[in-house]
Amino acid sequence: MNKIDYDVYRLSAGQWGIYLIEAVCACIGINYLFYKSLAVFFFMLPLPFWYVHQRKKQQIRLRKKRLNYQFKDALNAMQVGISAGYSLDNTIREGRRDLERLYGQKADMVREFAYIEKQLGHSVPLEELLYDLGIRSRVEEILNFTDVLIQAKKRGGNMRVILNRCISSIEERIQVKKEIDTILASRKMEQKIMSFIPLGIILYMQLTSPEFLGVLYGNPLGICVMTVCLLLYIAAFQWGVRLTQIDI
Repeated sequence: MNKIDYDVYRLSAGQWGIYLIEAVCACIGINYLFYKSLAVFFFMLPLPFWYVHQRKKQQIRLRKKRLNYQFKDALNAMQVGISAGYSLDNTIREGRRDLERLYGQKADMVREFAYIEKQLGHSVPLEELLYDLGIRSRVEEILNFTDVLIQAKKRGGNMRVILNRCISSIEERIQVKKEIDTILASRKMEQKIMSFIPLGIILYMQLTSPEFLGVLYGNPLGICVMTVCLLLYIAAFQWGVRLTQIDI
């Protein structure tokens, strides 16, 4: 099994098709509402590829978020094993089985635990494998758990108590993140609905009173005015997106 690079995401052919169709439809809609110009539409054609790139970055963020949530369940399984007196190596094996039942064999954390289990058989230290996973995924909770594991092995003490406290703390933090995501989900939907209202107003005016906006189409001054309006709309949209994004 090869290591997963979480900063790289390969879109499937289906995803490419869906994202390109979404972007082209958006270009058609923007051109119809703001310009009604074939030349402007052709000028906008590179935008779909930029949009696909942004969606790829979004998939990378979502993948890391899913990995973080799966790590919470992995910690829960490890905590049960540690409390039952299992060694850390055995908790990894049992945790992989539990995760496989929850998420299936193709889940990222299941694949990572399978890789760790294999490397443990080659006498690679667990903390080294977890640290490597934390560096590749850039998931803060994985790195925090690895740091505690390293310090616990260096300083000694009751490993079971130390790890149980660490796991409980990390689980609580991840749970808080999930609760915040749940709260923000409704706010994000409201933001999307509010963002479509200005476009709906322009469309309504075009359908009911086409002569009212007709002077803005087909002339340089009108193109400039509509471009300024479009830029203001994009700025407001991005501002709304930032308000509904919280990094913790």
